[in-house]
Amino acid sequence: MIEVQDLKKSFADKTVLKGISTVFETGKVNMIIGASGSGKTVFVKCLVGLMQPDTGNILYDGIDFTRLNARDKKAIRTKIGMLFQGSALFDSMTVEENVMFPLDMFSNMSQQQKKERVGFCLERVNLIGANNKYPAEISGGMMKRVGIARAIVLNPQYLFCDEPNSGLDPQTALLIDQLIIDITKEFGMTTIMNTHDMSSVMGIGEKVVFLSKGEKNWERSNQEILKSRNETLNDFIFASDFLKQLRKGVAIE
Repeated sequence: MIEVQDLKKSFADKTVLKGISTVFETGKVNMIIGASGSGKTVFVKCLVGLMQPDTGNILYDGIDFTRLNARDKKAIRTKIGMLFQGSALFDSMTVEENVMFPLDMFSNMSQQQKKERVGFCLERVNLIGANNKYPAEISGGMMKRVGIARAIVLNPQYLFCDEPNSGLDPQTALLIDQLIIDITKEFGMTTIMNTHDMSSVMGIGEKVVFLSKGEKNWERSNQEILKSRNETLNDFIFASDFLKQLRKGVAIE
């Protein structure tokens, strides 16, 4: 579980985060949504320690991350898996080497143990036999799965996903969504996804936090979005005429 208490962040005279408080639950896919400029990126960077908030607290299972020294923050970071928007694979490394990279950096495993762990993670994301391929030799969807394998190779307690379906076709995006929710349940992780993809939100968003102008404007499950009376949320979610009619139950020809 990650608990956020009254988080604030400003740059010069611009306040980006205006006292956000929420709880991201273990074993669930927690989603952060909002329009461009709503503060989502800064919020996530504060959560993982890439930015220091001005005030407020971020508690990882009761440990206040914002108050830790550099050494203790590093210990928490070893429990965090990251899935980046563009997969962020190293072009000069094979699939196996990319997935093994965190193990080389943060583990004391033997080479054989590393290979076995990498093999397990690649099998878990349905990439058996891709070990010796390079990123240029595989599809965008496969690169995302390599990214997921790398994100879980250290057996993290927390998984952060930044726009994981960006650039993917709808069918592949559904497969990535299913994989994310499956591994969240299987490994009991606290998963946080920053996304604009409303298909993902409606499909696997067990908890949704909606940011607007640096504030938490709404939070509940995806099942409650269609019933929301929050005008700001509705304007964001149902921006297209198609979705507005869908919400009203009007058949689209």
